[in-house]
Amino acid sequence: MTVEGVQTGEKEYAGDVTVQEAWEMLKSRPDTVLIDVRTNAEWGYVGIPDLSSLSKETKLVSWILFPDMSVNPSFLDGVKAAQPDPSAPVLFLCRSGVRSIAAAIAATKAGFSESYNILGGFEGDMDENRHRGKTGGWKVADLDWVQS
Repeated sequence: MTVEGVQTGEKEYAGDVTVQEAWEMLKSRPDTVLIDVRTNAEWGYVGIPDLSSLSKETKLVSWILFPDMSVNPSFLDGVKAAQPDPSAPVLFLCRSGVRSIAAAIAATKAGFSESYNILGGFEGDMDENRHRGKTGGWKVADLDWVQS
């Protein structure tokens, strides 16, 4: 199977975590970093996780570039800048948990052994009316977030 530019097979990353598990990792492990892999348009219009209560900040490194939706050739450079320790946990977040799988796989292949996908992403899954924001995701879990 292909996930937005990365060939997948068996689990090729550390695993999947819920948004609540991600929050607990960020709270309990000082070396954990959250990387939001959505586009600059999504960050600006939809919002980003707010980690200020944990004395941390969300790192913004797009997996796919807006508007042409090509894979970001500088993605791994951004990951390395956000998390200099390849043995420390990196949590990847996107809209719904698809691009973040591809990001976690790419980071794992680059030597980041604790690369995790956040299930449900920032906005969660679509409901029966094809709307996000009602089932799963960071915002639905009522975790801290900000909008510009």
